[in-house]
Amino acid sequence: MDWALVDALRDQVSTEQAEQFSPGTDTLVREEAGKEAINRLVKQASTDRRNDGKAEFTPAEREVLRDAVFNSLFRMGRLQPLLDNDDVENIEIYGHRTVQLQLADGTWVAGQPVADSDDELIQLIQDIASRTGSGARPFSERNPYVDMRLPGSGARLAASAWVTDRPVVVIRRHRLIQVTLDQLVGLGMLSPIAASFLAAAVRARKSIVVSGAASAGKTTLTRALCDQIPAGERIATFETEYELGLQDLRPNVIAWEARPGSGEVGLDGRQAGESTIAEALWRSFRYNRSRLIVGEVRGAEVWPMIKAMESGTGSLSTTHATSAVAAIRKLVTCAMEGEEQVTHDLATSKLAHAIDLIVHVDLSYDPTSQAPRRQVAEIISVAPGERETGYATTQIFAPGPDGNAVPKTMPDLDHQGLEAYGFDLQGFSEALHHPGVPGRATTAVRS
Repeated sequence: MDWALVDALRDQVSTEQAEQFSPGTDTLVREEAGKEAINRLVKQASTDRRNDGKAEFTPAEREVLRDAVFNSLFRMGRLQPLLDNDDVENIEIYGHRTVQLQLADGTWVAGQPVADSDDELIQLIQDIASRTGSGARPFSERNPYVDMRLPGSGARLAASAWVTDRPVVVIRRHRLIQVTLDQLVGLGMLSPIAASFLAAAVRARKSIVVSGAASAGKTTLTRALCDQIPAGERIATFETEYELGLQDLRPNVIAWEARPGSGEVGLDGRQAGESTIAEALWRSFRYNRSRLIVGEVRGAEVWPMIKAMESGTGSLSTTHATSAVAAIRKLVTCAMEGEEQVTHDLATSKLAHAIDLIVHVDLSYDPTSQAPRRQVAEIISVAPGERETGYATTQIFAPGPDGNAVPKTMPDLDHQGLEAYGFDLQGFSEALHHPGVPGRATTAVRS
């Protein structure tokens, strides 16, 4: 591919569109006009080759060139073919020369460069970051990190430059967008009994935190849990970067996204245009929402999560942790770091009262094929309790011989009450008292 020609044609189309359209013109109108201009310019470029004594582009070459120019102008540039490839799960770029692709089966292969220099790679990310409408994010020496969702794909991009020896880009793709608990049972991520317990907990408006390592499947499981929210409910989601995508899957969803802001720092120490999850949550109470969902909690987002859970409407959140109990310690630390005046005891008390269940997802790899295996490993209940820790936990499901969560402790009366919401309590009891013995057939999720 002649990328210099791609850049030249892109610049010509961009110039034409700047003269033809006002800034507020609909994107689809721009794209349709762009396709016509690209077709015309590619045809002209082919004619120019003939006039120069070179072979004209073949029909296949013209199509590839048209796609490359269109992607450069309206999509993700040279990244777009990778995002369109369903076999690619993760993309890692270390400087412009090194592109590594993790395939769906867990193997890593080398990919083709997506830029011809580090400066060009930085420019590509800057173009993408500025092209996301109201979610545009700065990426510069002053803002050397950027995190964002790539429009149209559900993929999540993290990039850094100036503070790393070379520009680094990591793109994580979400292969399961519209997913159910029954599908995850079919994939071996959890058992039918665990699925029935979690489905009932969501319908009963329990507050749930999903923990696990990066790429363990936390977001996928959370989407499946959200599928159990009754269709008529009015949902609000709060995320640092759009990731759950519930607004694309069902009506009555308002999705808030944090915005980092840019420009001058005001007297309050914040950049102009900054919008936080805490602000969005506070304002959401005027929007008649019946279910509040706070996305990934990495720091100060823990306080909006607690406030959402204290509303008693049944909230969902995710966080990085090595176990369910470790998730509590992680969230306590986040709470203390997020507010200067918060003590360990206060943070622990707030979390112990707010969280009902923690579901831990484990990521392991097949020792031979290195294929990833994602499993719900444990489910614990959380309550105020022990003096030393400030909380008490009950391991309702624990890792079984194969790592998948199996019944460990009969739930307390409150959680036994989930039977009214579809929990297979009899199946749980049979599996608890007769582990390893096939029980009666059970449906994972009540329809």
